[in-house]
Amino acid sequence: MNDVQSTQVSPTVAAIPMTAAKPPHPARELWSYFSQNRGAVIGLVIIILMVLAALFADVIAPHSPIEQFRDATLVPPAWQAGGSSKFLLGTDPVGRDMLSRLIHGARLSLVIGLVSVSLSLTVGIVLGLLAGYFRGTVEIAIMRLMDIMLALPSLLLAVAVVAILGPGLMNAMYAIAIVMMPHYARQTRAAVITEMSRDYVSASRIAGAGPLRIMFNCVLPNCLAPLIVQATLGFSEAILDAAALGFLGLGAQPPTPEWGSMLASAMEFIQSAWWVVTFPGLAILVSVLAFNLMGDGLRDALDPKLKR
Repeated sequence: MNDVQSTQVSPTVAAIPMTAAKPPHPARELWSYFSQNRGAVIGLVIIILMVLAALFADVIAPHSPIEQFRDATLVPPAWQAGGSSKFLLGTDPVGRDMLSRLIHGARLSLVIGLVSVSLSLTVGIVLGLLAGYFRGTVEIAIMRLMDIMLALPSLLLAVAVVAILGPGLMNAMYAIAIVMMPHYARQTRAAVITEMSRDYVSASRIAGAGPLRIMFNCVLPNCLAPLIVQATLGFSEAILDAAALGFLGLGAQPPTPEWGSMLASAMEFIQSAWWVVTFPGLAILVSVLAFNLMGDGLRDALDPKLKR
């Protein structure tokens, strides 16, 4: 009798539904961890503003970026004595509106970052997959080439590539992509070597999957998290390298409104007209900082070891 009573379940307990909690959506979980980093959120907001300014540059910019106002050269910003409300951030040495050129320069910088990172990420992933999957001679050949490229200073390598291809915006993008490619190749190789020891890879081989299917359908999706973070940080590196090449006269050529070339054309006026150097420099600083902050936030959100 006592055993029967001990096995009885109270009505209150029996009425409780035994349903498992629904796991959060991956995107919602990612945003939950990402939003805990205040700096990353600030960087994301700045990047969104940059993208909007780039998309609607023709509408937002008060003037054409290449239009010259000969009677308004080196006009100071509107809040300074001698400034004009027509040119809120002043004009450059040939009378072009600084604000318009900065807005269109944001479009150019984002295009440079997108093209350079896409090229370097694609080639780097392919090389890293080949090196990590086949190992042996293939791995040695690819990795030694990447080591040689990494042994050279990035700016020097970019200058050498542009010197071979010729100055210009598109060639500068190719040079930046070549400079960044070894980082993605090495990171992909390391992630592939780790994933190749997993049970799901062995199961895929037993099921008859070929090398291409294993590399691209099985292994690559599990290696994307660190690559996404590296690509985000690569945007800032691409913007910085493009500005350096433009400053040296090897990137975008005048009158293209590129921030680095704007700095180069205004260096002689650094003491007499501070705004022609300060505003392009601030644009480079803020954009690079924003991508770095967002990259740090993505790293914290995608890496389980860093999740709080």
